[in-house]
Amino acid sequence: MPLVTSTEMFKKAYKGGYAIGAFNVNNMETIQGIVEAGQECKSPLILQVSAGARKYANPVYLKHLIEAAVETTDIPIVMHLDHGADFEACKSAIDDGFTSVMIDASHHAFAENIEITKKVVAYAHDRGVVVEAELGQLAGIEDAVNVKAEDACFTHPDEVCEFTEKTGCDSLAIAIGTSHGAYKFKPGQKPQLRFDILEEVGKRLPEFPIVLHGASSVPQDKVAIINQFGGKMPDAIGIPEEMLRKAATMAVCKINIDSDLRVACTAAVRKHFAEHPDHFDPRQYLGDARAAVKELVKHKIVDVLGSDNKA
Repeated sequence: MPLVTSTEMFKKAYKGGYAIGAFNVNNMETIQGIVEAGQECKSPLILQVSAGARKYANPVYLKHLIEAAVETTDIPIVMHLDHGADFEACKSAIDDGFTSVMIDASHHAFAENIEITKKVVAYAHDRGVVVEAELGQLAGIEDAVNVKAEDACFTHPDEVCEFTEKTGCDSLAIAIGTSHGAYKFKPGQKPQLRFDILEEVGKRLPEFPIVLHGASSVPQDKVAIINQFGGKMPDAIGIPEEMLRKAATMAVCKINIDSDLRVACTAAVRKHFAEHPDHFDPRQYLGDARAAVKELVKHKIVDVLGSDNKA
């Protein structure tokens, strides 16, 4: 099956009360683990590439790795640019064959965000590509995204209709309390998501696909393995999975998952070297990392996203 856009995926997800997993990819093993999980669970997937991933792996390598993965499966897959910083970044991805791009102009004033997003939408739609935009700002650090807590702001429901109408964007990332990175909450702090904002946005934009960024749960069993085998991640706390499942039954059609994959990979590699200190072949320890990603993604698809058997 060739690469697709997210249009039909999101229509089905909205009506079905589930979300599509958008998994950030950086290398071959991660892509293989995600796609094998999606194939076995019969789940649609979004494979997304950040600016940091494009810099690390080279856009040409990543594009062909994703295209190779698509050739091995019959599930629908979207190739998505995560957090496109400006028009040129989005244009580059569109010209490279991405079927979906995100323009993140949320750090600009409302009117400027509209103008930048509108320009990207015009270019993308002329070429059959869909656009995700962002309104409101998430705190945290992830690749090129770095927003201080004091600069973060919730999405204002009063702005969403004007924004989507004037920009023509196809989906909207909103800020309801999620945050980037593996350290979303402090020990003892109760995670809270503003479901009241999500509910109100859903009322203002009926059947319009909403996106959650910064939604990794940072699995504590994997954090424990990292710390057991020499790591230092004592305060890595993410979004409770039951909150994400609830969001998926509302207007949220896409949930971004990044830190969970990294934590799973790191836990597998650290454990491998502790148990096999004589190993030096990357195929050995990266094979374990790939298996860990596959296991994690299957869990997310079935227990959090609810997207299994929806391909």
